[in-house]
Amino acid sequence: MKHEPDPPPPPPGGILWDTAGDIRSLLALPAAFVLQVAHPAVGAGVDDHSVFRTDPWGRGQRSLTSVLLWVYGGDEAAEEGRRLRRLHRAIQGTDPHGRRYHALTPAYYAWVHATGYPVARYARRYFARPFTPAEDERFYAEWLMVGRILGIHDRDMPQTVEEFWPYYEKVLAREVGPNAVVAELTAADRAVPPPPGPRVLRLLWPLLRPALTRVLRFLSIGLLPPEAREAVGLEWTPRQERRLRRVAVLVRWLVPRLPERLRYLPLARRARAATRLP
Repeated sequence: MKHEPDPPPPPPGGILWDTAGDIRSLLALPAAFVLQVAHPAVGAGVDDHSVFRTDPWGRGQRSLTSVLLWVYGGDEAAEEGRRLRRLHRAIQGTDPHGRRYHALTPAYYAWVHATGYPVARYARRYFARPFTPAEDERFYAEWLMVGRILGIHDRDMPQTVEEFWPYYEKVLAREVGPNAVVAELTAADRAVPPPPGPRVLRLLWPLLRPALTRVLRFLSIGLLPPEAREAVGLEWTPRQERRLRRVAVLVRWLVPRLPERLRYLPLARRARAATRLP
């Protein structure tokens, strides 16, 4: 039986090779997760099946490794996509509106992937030079390539930037909204267990946790695009916006001046180095 060739990952030297493994990408991940779970089916799936409460550090590490493999994994990218689809086959249940959901339902699966585009694009306005229109189109085209690796059919995702925004606004208006998982992720007193590490870290965790949860809340809300923030029902004050802009000035100045070994996450750094070998 003849099999279709694996979809290719984004090309070396492309937009995602420059941005996905940059440490600044970590700052946008909490907001992207909030926007994903603001969809009732996705939120219910995370509420029912995810270990984000009991093992947030392990879940975060696994998710980050997966994202980096989609971009920098070469032949491993498609296998990672297959692994994720296998993992999601058993995720099903009933959302808060009484509707049955399955994690691989095309509209829900595509939404989880789609959220990465507007959040990354919005966060970049703070932490780096905004994309030109041509770069924005390339970024979206490469994000579609990642979607194909994940098994998302072209018919289930808008195929151009121009088609994306009406789709996005429609989902925000008709589906996205506040729910218990969003409230939990954006709570100022969110319960987060201590990370694995030395015993002293666990002993100090009661002092460190409040600061971490405040930072997570700040990034989760502040880096949501305003239209998404409104749809989810999260408040963001002018004072918070000024604080975010002050932080952004420091990040935008500092990170480009770091050596690559500090600026890029290890998997990305190794892949980028390998492409420069003679």
